Amino acid sequence: MNRQIRRTIFERLRAHNPEPTTELVYDTPFELLIAVILSAQATDKGVNKATARLFPLANTPQAILDLGVEGLKEQIRTIGLYNSKAGNIIKTCEQLIRVHQGEVPRERKALEALPGVGRKTANVVLNTVFREPTMAVDTHIFRVANRTGIARGKNVLEVERKLLRYIDREFLLDAHHWLILLGRYTCLARKPRCGSCIIEDLCEYKEKRLD
Repeated sequence: MNRQIRRTIFERLRAHNPEPTTELVYDTPFELLIAVILSAQATDKGVNKATARLFPLANTPQAILDLGVEGLKEQIRTIGLYNSKAGNIIKTCEQLIRVHQGEVPRERKALEALPGVGRKTANVVLNTVFREPTMAVDTHIFRVANRTGIARGKNVLEVERKLLRYIDREFLLDAHHWLILLGRYTCLARKPRCGSCIIEDLCEYKEKRLD
């Protein structure tokens, strides 16, 4: 796939959805950080149901610490791995207060130092909250990048680096959202909806389903 085809792909995605954003519901950087931590191996819909209960009760580091780990577990128990996530969130809140005056840091190193926060979570926060041109490669983006030929790689870091190198800078701020939505609703893992895909004619997938 050459640069012009990639550019055309993102021109179409932008025309179709000029202002994409995360489907996680949040009002503050801290709320997004907690939502993304909860989203590991969980759906955005499931996370939103849990945070709709949690955030009215506690949506600051201190308020969550006041809930305590057992109180937090009670609010997020519908989320997979809620025991370990609750422990990480409590530790993250402690660190935010101790090191960052209760604020979410905008530096990658500081974000990745928070318990339960890896590179993907840091990228989501940096991109969505601080509008940094980062690429949070999850299973959807990894699949779409490899299947379409936009950026093929054997692991998420390789795909992330290629996407950052191959995608024109004017699209980078929103590319993460366009690709994840494409993977979530059209370029499905088992039965991709190629016939209704707006980039089907540009995609290099050899087993397209046009029915």
